[in-house]
Amino acid sequence: MADAPYLALRALAKRYGEGPSAVAGLDLGAERGEFLTLLGPSGCGKTTVLRMIAGLVPPSAGRIAVDGVDVTAMPAHRRNMGLVFQSYALFPHLTVARNLAFGLEMRGADKKTIARRVTESLALVRLAGLERRMPRELSGGQQQRVALARALVIEPAVLLLDEPLSNLDAKLREELRDEIRDIQRRLGITAVFVTHDQVEALTLSDRIAVMNAGRLEQVGTPAEIYERPASEFVAAFIGRTNRIAAIVASCDAGGSLLEAGALRFTAPAVLPVGAKVTAMIRPHRIRLTDGSSPAGAATNHLRARVRKVVFAGDVVQCEVASDGIVLMVESQTASAAGAHPAVGDEITAAWRPADTLVFAAP
Repeated sequence: MADAPYLALRALAKRYGEGPSAVAGLDLGAERGEFLTLLGPSGCGKTTVLRMIAGLVPPSAGRIAVDGVDVTAMPAHRRNMGLVFQSYALFPHLTVARNLAFGLEMRGADKKTIARRVTESLALVRLAGLERRMPRELSGGQQQRVALARALVIEPAVLLLDEPLSNLDAKLREELRDEIRDIQRRLGITAVFVTHDQVEALTLSDRIAVMNAGRLEQVGTPAEIYERPASEFVAAFIGRTNRIAAIVASCDAGGSLLEAGALRFTAPAVLPVGAKVTAMIRPHRIRLTDGSSPAGAATNHLRARVRKVVFAGDVVQCEVASDGIVLMVESQTASAAGAHPAVGDEITAAWRPADTLVFAAP
């Protein structure tokens, strides 16, 4: 098909033995040059999908195509996929240069081409001059850069990254994350990235595919996934959130009035009266006032008492409670410095109706 994506997965499935499907009928695509992230909890099937694309795991059903060519039955070494593992997977007995050269040698490249590509790839990941080092002589970040260079040196059709940052410390993880995205953009290569880390997914991706129990929950841009989650699972998995069990008291074209005990608040969703729902509000979308500043007629509000205050660097986290309803509220340290409430204070927690996400109760 002319409008098929560059990387196309159609009804892709994997079942091990008689157990439930690890991946169940997945339909997904990535355009040429796109950075697509598979995001989900451990055991959701995201790594299995990546390994099926790479040719390391045969699918039980479905097909995989790259640039219109069906590669489903093609062996891994013929697919021209660059794979970066979580554990680096470098050859410990080979130098950095020989690690990079190995894939090119297996493809029959001549020595001049190998030397040129090795030099170019090491420069790309800022490791020029370390050609003669052994993997044991490198830091964790350097080893992961070598692993990335090894995947890129073969000029792959698709770059596959299986949680490549999870073994690194926080600062190095952020640095290498930015480098990977910069390299991917400069090369214009199609990339599929697997992670369970929502921050990595939101900051790296053109689109995110959220997976749960072998199935797709939602596919969209980072903004779409975060601002307009398609399910309670997606809303809870992407970012922090507060949950309130409520009932729809009334509804009109402008939205719904929800009740949770003594709390009455509104949401833009049009819902059937009497329906049981779960309302979700992001902690940073709630503001706290001392009551002297009115919340405003168009704002939901809850009079509550502060139970906990936690200084977390960039944010101050306040836990407030009233009549069995508990909310976590986050404020930027810069704006809250010297002004955040203390434990025991009575305050008003306020949020916009537009910031109330509503899902049918399970």
